[in-house]
Amino acid sequence: MSESTSTASPAKTTGSAQPQQAGAGAKPIAKTLGFFGFFSITASMVMAVYEYPSFASSGLHLIFFLIVGGIFWFIPVALVAAEMATVKGWESGGIYRWIGATLGQRWGFAAIFYQFLEISVGFVTMVFFVLAALAYLFHWDALYENPLVMFIGVAIVVWALTFTQMGGTKLTAKIAQIGFLGGILVPVVVLIIGLIAYLATGGTNYLAQENTGIVPNFADVGTLVIFATFILSYAGVEASAPHVNELRNPNRTYPAVMIVLCVLAIVLSSIGGICVAITMPMSTLDANMSYGVIEAFVAMFTTQLHMGWVPYVMAVLLSLGVLAEISAWIVGPSRALLSTAQDGLLPPTFTKTNKHGISVKTLIIQACLVTVWDGVLCGSIALSGGSSSSVGYLTAIGLTVVIYLVAYTLLFIGYFVLVFKHKDLERGFHIPGGTVGKCIFAGCGLLVTLATLVVSFFPSSELSAQANVVYVVTLLICWAIMVAVPFIIYSQRHRWSSLATSPAEAAEMTTLKEAEAALTQAEGALKAAKKDVKNAEHAVQRESAQERKEAQEAMKSAQKVAKAAEDAVHKTSGGGHVSHDA
Repeated sequence: MSESTSTASPAKTTGSAQPQQAGAGAKPIAKTLGFFGFFSITASMVMAVYEYPSFASSGLHLIFFLIVGGIFWFIPVALVAAEMATVKGWESGGIYRWIGATLGQRWGFAAIFYQFLEISVGFVTMVFFVLAALAYLFHWDALYENPLVMFIGVAIVVWALTFTQMGGTKLTAKIAQIGFLGGILVPVVVLIIGLIAYLATGGTNYLAQENTGIVPNFADVGTLVIFATFILSYAGVEASAPHVNELRNPNRTYPAVMIVLCVLAIVLSSIGGICVAITMPMSTLDANMSYGVIEAFVAMFTTQLHMGWVPYVMAVLLSLGVLAEISAWIVGPSRALLSTAQDGLLPPTFTKTNKHGISVKTLIIQACLVTVWDGVLCGSIALSGGSSSSVGYLTAIGLTVVIYLVAYTLLFIGYFVLVFKHKDLERGFHIPGGTVGKCIFAGCGLLVTLATLVVSFFPSSELSAQANVVYVVTLLICWAIMVAVPFIIYSQRHRWSSLATSPAEAAEMTTLKEAEAALTQAEGALKAAKKDVKNAEHAVQRESAQERKEAQEAMKSAQKVAKAAEDAVHKTSGGGHVSHDA
């Protein structure tokens, strides 16, 4: 891929400085996205069929968790993101721009970096499902039981998708549309039809056997840990914000997409989770979190309805849907990080993009980071016995949640600053209800965020004592390191600014300065020569014949000097490509 350097120069930064807009010389971004294209990208980031087994493991509690999470967290996040994304001047950069403009550049950088980090962990979770689907298709159990094989499989998928995303957002939108239709909508519809046929033909209702109520026991902290899974299912709705400036009508399209997505996600997740819970016993779910949805199709269509080909087709479609989700996530955070590089918070080489406006270096580093997490999480599977991917899956989910929730905490705090200190900023969308309504929505979202963050560090009721030790220790250590990383990088921003001028650029600047000095000297000589010519002309007119002759010779001499000086000016100006206007 050929690269070209962005013309936006790094901004001088301070701890309280706000993120700056890209310079006037930045490449213009084409308005290529309509409603369905943007909806598909956002839906691919948020909605995932592979999470249904995690929902189902809570029994009827899933209804409570999905409704509570949807109303008190998902909707507030979507509405807050919709309002902040349509503030004039905040169209690019996503949460980096929003939080940086309200809390300061340091916190904006931390927020976008947390988003970048959490999705690097989340990729592993997503690919775990793809490996489970492939294991079913090819009858190769090692793909979801052998930690080494899983590590290699995740790495291959992530790196392959990374290279496909270097073609730009237009390609991402096409992949997301196909993935949303084939990998989300079609499987959910088939799942619902299969459930109806399953129950109609006398299939066992395992959900009824659990005999649990809809409202969970709040005294059981282990059960509440599962709520983190439901929050993760709704997380990421704001991550498509860097694409807002690619929308044809952002002020209308963005809020509309958020509202439609909220309703659809709550409904489909509730139905999908219930379908899996009805068709599978809890013991099967606990052993195969990353494989459960395929087992549900097997229970419906292979065991009960004797249509064994259906699960194979669904495994392919579900895998394509997850691959589309990964594709949508790869570009979003990296595009936002490009804004931080243009503001001088990352080394200047991160401002380089290919012809599609993609920061290739950022994507490569992201893939490297995913590979590291791949090793950590597959290692946790080996330490816990290596017989099941559930501990790695739950650790990946937990780590993704606790990192991301820190970013959401900053998002809601930043929104409160916007509401109370920047009421005059022009925006295309307002949360209904005035200041009171805004505070209610944002307050609910912030409280749920903080509560979920605390609960996420408690042991899971779905793991053994040995696995829980691995789960909690891995979670705490990785979270502490990741929270500190963006502040360490931010503290080095002045070093990045000093690196902005390479040796070649410095030599070129020296040459230009020397050329400017020579130009100034030549222009001075030209001015003096013209003055001598003018004096000589006056002398010719008023003196005697002899004196006029001497004056004419002096004038000719002065004209030669003036001509030489003028040639020097043209030569210096033309050869050095400089002018005083520059």
